[in-house]
Amino acid sequence: MSGGGGGSLSTFFALGFVVVAMASFGQFGVVAWRPWPRHFGKNATLAAAGVAAPALGESKKYEGSSEFVMLRYHMGPVLTTNITVHPIWYGSWLPSQKHILRCFLRSISAPATPSPSVAAWWRTVRLYTDQTGANISAAVVLGAERSDRRYSHGRKLSRLAIQSVIRDAVAAPRRPLPVNPRGGLYLVLTSDDVAVQDFCLTVCGFHYFTFPAIVGYTLPYAWVGNSAAQCPGICAYPFAVPPFAVGLRTPERPPNGDVGVDGMVSVVAHELAEMASNPLVNAWYAGEDPSFPTEIADLCEGIYGTGGGGAYTGQLLVDAGSGASYNVNGIGGSKFLVQWIWNPYLSYCSGPNALDHQ
Repeated sequence: MSGGGGGSLSTFFALGFVVVAMASFGQFGVVAWRPWPRHFGKNATLAAAGVAAPALGESKKYEGSSEFVMLRYHMGPVLTTNITVHPIWYGSWLPSQKHILRCFLRSISAPATPSPSVAAWWRTVRLYTDQTGANISAAVVLGAERSDRRYSHGRKLSRLAIQSVIRDAVAAPRRPLPVNPRGGLYLVLTSDDVAVQDFCLTVCGFHYFTFPAIVGYTLPYAWVGNSAAQCPGICAYPFAVPPFAVGLRTPERPPNGDVGVDGMVSVVAHELAEMASNPLVNAWYAGEDPSFPTEIADLCEGIYGTGGGGAYTGQLLVDAGSGASYNVNGIGGSKFLVQWIWNPYLSYCSGPNALDHQ
C-alpha cells in the first residue's frame, strides 16, 4: 500500500491489510499495510486494539479470484529505469540482521538462483507498464547505505519524522546518499526498540514520496519496522501469532532464524512492489481516491502459496534441514517468505511457487 507490509485466520478471521489514511499528512494521506490477519470474527482484533474497523469491509480476496478487483492505471509514472534501493538503518542493528535484508534485496535481480526464486517473484511486478508501454525495470540493485545508530530523531518517530531521517541521509556532510528521483528508492528500516506512529496498530510499514519542504526533493520512499520486541504476532505473521490466537495457529519457523527480520522481508517486498508500480501514488491502484489506494500487493494480502486466502497462507515449501517455511530462494542459498502479487494479465494473485509453475 502507499502506506504498509508483511503477511498474513477464515473460520475465525480473514487476513488483511488495513487501509488507513495517514492523518499526519493531512490531504496527503497514504495507505498502510500489515501482514497480520485483520479479522478475528467481526473485526474483534481491531476493536481490542482500539482501532476502528476499515470501511472497505471484510477481506474477500482469495488466490485465483478476480472478484470486485478494479485495478486501473491512472497515467502516472512507474519505475522503468534501473532501480537502486538505499537502506537507511535507524537504531541498533546486528550485522546478521542487515545480512538477511541485503541478501533479499540483492536477490531481486540475481540471474541464477534456484527456482522458485526472488527474481521470478519480481517478474510479476515487471508486468506493470507506464503509458508508453515500458515495463518496470528488471534491474534492482542495492545502493549506498546510511546508518543512524545514535537515534538522532529519538526512539519515538512520527510519520513525518521518517522524512526528516531521509533528509539527514541525503544532506549528510560526509557520504550523503545520492539523490535519484527517477530510480532511487529510499528504505528507512527501524530497529525493534524504535516506536513509530501507528506501528503495530494500523501499520507495519508504508510507502509514499518525500515533500520538498522537508527533504528538498520528491523521492519515493518506504518505512518498515522490526516488530520483534513490540508486535511480532501482528507484523511478523506467520512466524508469530497474536496473543489471542495462541493455540489456534502454530507459527511457522522463519527461514533465517530471526522472527522480526524474516517478517520484515515480506513487508519490504510488499512496499518495493508498490513503490515500483505506484511511486507517486498516481499510477497502478484500485479505487478512486489516491489517499486510500488498494495496490498490487494489497490485493494479495496473506497469500504466499497455492490455495492461500482467509485463514490459510497457501502451500509453502519446507526446508528439509531446518524445518523452516519459505516460498522463494535467494542468493547464496538464502530463503525467504514473501507474499504474492496481483497479476494484471491473469487477474489473480501469482507467485513463482504456485503449483502450476512447478
